[in-house]
Amino acid sequence: MAVNETERRAMARALELAARGPRGVNPQVGAVILSPEGDVIAEGWHHGAGTPHAEVDALSELAPGTAQGATAVVTLEPCNHTGRTGPCAVALIEAGVARVVYALDDPGVASGGGAERLRGAGVSVDAGEQAEVAHELIGGWLTAQQLGRPHITVKWAQSLDGRAAAEDGSSQWITGPDARADVHRRRSAADAIVVGTGTVLADDPALTARDGDALLPHQPIPVVIGSRPTPPDAAVHRHPHPPLFFDTHDLDAVTADLHARGIQSLFVEGGPTLASAFIEAGLADRVLAYIAPVLLGGERLALTDIGVASIDQARRLTVDEWVPLGPDLLAIAHPATDNRLQNEGAL
Repeated sequence: MAVNETERRAMARALELAARGPRGVNPQVGAVILSPEGDVIAEGWHHGAGTPHAEVDALSELAPGTAQGATAVVTLEPCNHTGRTGPCAVALIEAGVARVVYALDDPGVASGGGAERLRGAGVSVDAGEQAEVAHELIGGWLTAQQLGRPHITVKWAQSLDGRAAAEDGSSQWITGPDARADVHRRRSAADAIVVGTGTVLADDPALTARDGDALLPHQPIPVVIGSRPTPPDAAVHRHPHPPLFFDTHDLDAVTADLHARGIQSLFVEGGPTLASAFIEAGLADRVLAYIAPVLLGGERLALTDIGVASIDQARRLTVDEWVPLGPDLLAIAHPATDNRLQNEGAL
């Protein structure tokens, strides 16, 4: 059965409702219930972890029996497992819903399979309606589900000859104002920003996302990795979000912890040592290299040891885009292969 215009309009509305929900451990999901005649009789969205899912939130607006023969239009495949709440697929079946239209499949091993369960109960199901729009909304969550950790962007700024700082350690500013403004916009799009204790002690960064002197509306949660203590008067303590500190060099443990907190995207901006550690561990899904037309020489390289002993072990990248930013150039790239699979044989 093809998706009709009424269902398409309902999906557009469900996507608007989904955006009202918070980003976090659970996806942002919206739902609209249509009567057999095509009228909107209920709406709902997921309000956060532990609250009813969007379908159940919408059904809660209806008296028993009202959803008999109705159509549920949902931005994500109704779940098929019991967590803090019961399976949405079962709730729809028990409510008497006759048809379900959804945008994206649920990638979860436990939570997926709702469509199959619905079809098994005789419910008509159509998938993929406005999937691209839905993916734009919860793409970070989907990636985090597939990886079991946040999507990680590793950023650095360098001179044309690959240096992150001059011989005396000074690095402000290698790149110009256009490049720095671009960095702040990308910080604002991330859930968290990560540096090492060395960067905190050397540069005392605020780790905020700014437009000039003004804070941008969304601020990434600051994360500091390393064993050296952060001074109590460090600028990171004045961040709008309380910083997270990890006294460890185990990046897998750090990213797993952040994933459990609902952080879907991580912006690594912690200097050569930390950037190199993430890359060596195969934990760089995207690289942002800001290249300035200056020469510095010396030993302060933008990257240090990343586990490459010979050319055949090189970390190959695919460049997605070259972006001119005033006199500077931004290279946006991703690993040409799964580096962790390549170097370790398995995830």
